[in-house]
Amino acid sequence: MEGVVPIRRALISVADKTGLVDFAQVLADGGAEILSTGGSAHVLRNAGINVRDVSDYTGFPEILDGRVKTLVPKIHGGVLARRDTPAHLAQIEAHGIAPIDLVVVNLYPFEATASSGAAFVDCIENIDIGGPALIRAAAKNHQFVAAVTDPAQYDTVTAEVTEHGGTTARMRAALAREAFARTASYDAAIAEFFARAQGMPFPPRLAVVGRLEAKLRYGENPHQHAALYLSGTRPGVASARQVQGKELSYNNINDTDAAFECVAEFEEPAVVIVKHANPCGVATAATLTQAWEGALRCDPVSAFGGIVALNRTLDPATAEQIAAMFTEVIIAPDAAPEAQRILARKKNLRLLLTGALPDPAAAGLTLRSVAGGLLVQTRDNGHARREHLQVVTRRSPTDAELEDLLFAFRVCKHVKSNAIVYAKDRATTGIGTGQMSRVDSARIAAWKGAEAGKAAGLPALIQGSVVASDGFFPFADGLEAAIEAGATAVIQPGGSIRDAEVIAAADAAGLAMVFTGMRHFRH
Repeated sequence: MEGVVPIRRALISVADKTGLVDFAQVLADGGAEILSTGGSAHVLRNAGINVRDVSDYTGFPEILDGRVKTLVPKIHGGVLARRDTPAHLAQIEAHGIAPIDLVVVNLYPFEATASSGAAFVDCIENIDIGGPALIRAAAKNHQFVAAVTDPAQYDTVTAEVTEHGGTTARMRAALAREAFARTASYDAAIAEFFARAQGMPFPPRLAVVGRLEAKLRYGENPHQHAALYLSGTRPGVASARQVQGKELSYNNINDTDAAFECVAEFEEPAVVIVKHANPCGVATAATLTQAWEGALRCDPVSAFGGIVALNRTLDPATAEQIAAMFTEVIIAPDAAPEAQRILARKKNLRLLLTGALPDPAAAGLTLRSVAGGLLVQTRDNGHARREHLQVVTRRSPTDAELEDLLFAFRVCKHVKSNAIVYAKDRATTGIGTGQMSRVDSARIAAWKGAEAGKAAGLPALIQGSVVASDGFFPFADGLEAAIEAGATAVIQPGGSIRDAEVIAAADAAGLAMVFTGMRHFRH
């Protein structure tokens, strides 16, 4: 086949030695001379594979505790020489340099070392220098040299060599693409490490990288293409283990992420039901089953076909109740074996187990694309706490109201603006989301609470509830809508030029109102 390069000489220097012996054996059986360094050479030699030490080949020892192994002309000349350029061939021959046809290099585990919380000096020592240089050199000269950067590539390269007697031009180009992506992501991780160590959330240059996890059927709509990339170590939908069910869609992943981030906010057993990236029911209780019942009661119509997130191990009793309704996805840190058997009856239901909860207080960045750039901000990890609240009305909230106010405001953080959340007994009783007018959100939430009450054969759920607003009330009309719905206490950021008017309306109705000084817009 045209463009095939036989592997007469290979350079192997890897940190991750998974599958290395079998792959090297294929090369050796094909007649390739193998040059190798340090630990890689030791592993291969112990396996009975004939290896030539790089230091023996170059005549230059490894120095500086292994920092310099392959950074010598005799190696890089063999990798970078163009085989179709007589001057290059003459020069390497004059200097006793042999062409290298295959470079097998994977890098020091910097990302794993940094994410483990290792000492700064240990992270620095895990910055690979010679490896990226070799990978980039081989990838640049991919017309003649194959760059293998991941043990996952060994089987593909083996099949290619077995079938064609060498590497094809198409494969070398594909390997080069992956090689440059690997060194780019490696350098991005190092740059992020330094920025974090120096207290710079927004460095002058921001590198955004991810590893392709899956190509999805389509995006938000069938005419859009989509894929999932992994980035970072935050527990959640991207890294969860899918126990059962159909392939996740773009919208499934987006909604599941919203649900799991919300449920992680609560210390008590909690259940969140999400539809179209917004909570339609949230509750905490003494047990998951009770929390499920409270969350479902808020809006059982919207909950149909929704996403359910739990912050505890899913137990059989709760699994039975959730399985009784059509649900797209369940995500939890874990699930009891019997709960898994119960859900297995629903073949299409996706069950995702994460092993842990994301830390709602952890720092981090969120990104959104705009035409010509990226909007970047720190994650909304703020929490309104009891000691920070300012009572601004004549009446102070009762202890029960205060507990519900803090619960409702925490839910507000995960509802699209303008957001209004009614709650009672640590369960949402009405949610208004995404309206251009805050008064409309208040009225919609009240209407939904009334409808849910009718469905349950109960009075309007919102009667006697507290109400939370993600932003201040610009006029008294939004508060008046909540008063009309039967709210007894209010939590809001405050800060409007008409705060006095809003406070007066609360006092006139006998409501308690607290200011948080913090808003939770979510667009």
